Amino acid sequence: MSRLPRTAVVALAAVTAALVNLALYGLGRAAGGTFRFTSPTGPAEVDAVTVAGFSAIPLLVGLSVVALLAPVTAWIARAALVVGPVLAVGTIVLMTLPTDFDTMSKVTLALCHVTLVPITLAAVVAIARRARSTIAVTAVPT
Repeated sequence: MSRLPRTAVVALAAVTAALVNLALYGLGRAAGGTFRFTSPTGPAEVDAVTVAGFSAIPLLVGLSVVALLAPVTAWIARAALVVGPVLAVGTIVLMTLPTDFDTMSKVTLALCHVTLVPITLAAVVAIARRARSTIAVTAVPT
């Protein structure tokens, strides 16, 4: 993945997250998860589009920031290696656990958050490597 352009790494990570979490969602549905909960406006249900969007969009935004700033400042990738996983796991506590989902739905959605950790780490490392090689190439005097 480190040979791909940074933009391709970002896109690949977002698509991978969406596909992996859609597969988990399908397994959760097959295992009896209803993915229904009570929202402030009444009954609601998490559907496949929501799973894909909540998987890909935050990752896309965060990795885009890293991809843009990594060539300029090296600390951004190091920070993302911590912040990304903390946000992925922390949002389980903020978004999934407080709801009244059935157990299978909660477990499945929590796993969807956890899958973002290795995807985030792999993408950030690939972006950082690509950014370092870009900096090294542009820093060579001609």
